[in-house]
Amino acid sequence: MSRKPAHVKTALSLAADGVPVLPLRRGKVPFGNCPSCVGNACGGRPNMKTPGPCHCPEVCHAWAAATTDPDVITSPAWAAAWRRAVCVGYHPGGAGLTVVDLDNADAAAWARATLPATRTVATTRGEHWIYRGTMASRNAVRPGVDIKSAMAYARYLGRGIGPLTDLPEAVRALAAAKPATTPPAMPTSVAPAGDGACPHRAPTYLDRGVEMAVERITEARSAIHATVYRVFLAVLSRHGRCGCLTDAHVARLFTAAQAKGESLRHCMDAWANARTRLGL
Repeated sequence: MSRKPAHVKTALSLAADGVPVLPLRRGKVPFGNCPSCVGNACGGRPNMKTPGPCHCPEVCHAWAAATTDPDVITSPAWAAAWRRAVCVGYHPGGAGLTVVDLDNADAAAWARATLPATRTVATTRGEHWIYRGTMASRNAVRPGVDIKSAMAYARYLGRGIGPLTDLPEAVRALAAAKPATTPPAMPTSVAPAGDGACPHRAPTYLDRGVEMAVERITEARSAIHATVYRVFLAVLSRHGRCGCLTDAHVARLFTAAQAKGESLRHCMDAWANARTRLGL
């Protein structure tokens, strides 16, 4: 048998320990969905809270692609992704874990002064603190601190040092919603501006435009906030004045952005800012 790439060996070792894994490409982000799954058109995977199963053999649906099945990890469908992969990712929640991602020295110093000690892994700029237990994932719970657990992925950087300890309430409290804050609702259909005349020659023109926008968000390697705003701006500039955008179109854009780690509130802000800039 030929020697397996180092990333595949690491993935198989983690999978044998019950840790769901997936390849990460340049930018340390998941691979984009295949053409059949772009925009979640396939219905998503069973654990993505979207209707219907997805039986796609490709590395699709970001964190939901993570698996412990060695046959999938070594399958021909995943081979091309492993050849392009820059590192191995994993789904902490699927392994019963929570990662507190400390992005800089100040955040790490705060954790050492505030949180119970647990297993730590050095990162390029900070540390991962890994706890036993799962919770909802949430980015930017405080400066330089993200929480990665359910419905999220983390980069594998080694086994780390120190014993695992149970997830403390102090970490859960970081992600707790503020009682006085009401989450924003998803935008409904876009009200037309101007005379509402529709320049589209066929519905497929709009559908393809939204599909390309979703692909652009999904394939973004960095500057996700800026990319989401620019894509929203482009879609609204092209399709926002005639009232053709429907709830389904907007939901596809928001789903793609949230799959890249954007919060619903960030999506709402980017959408509102794009509309304001265009005078819609």
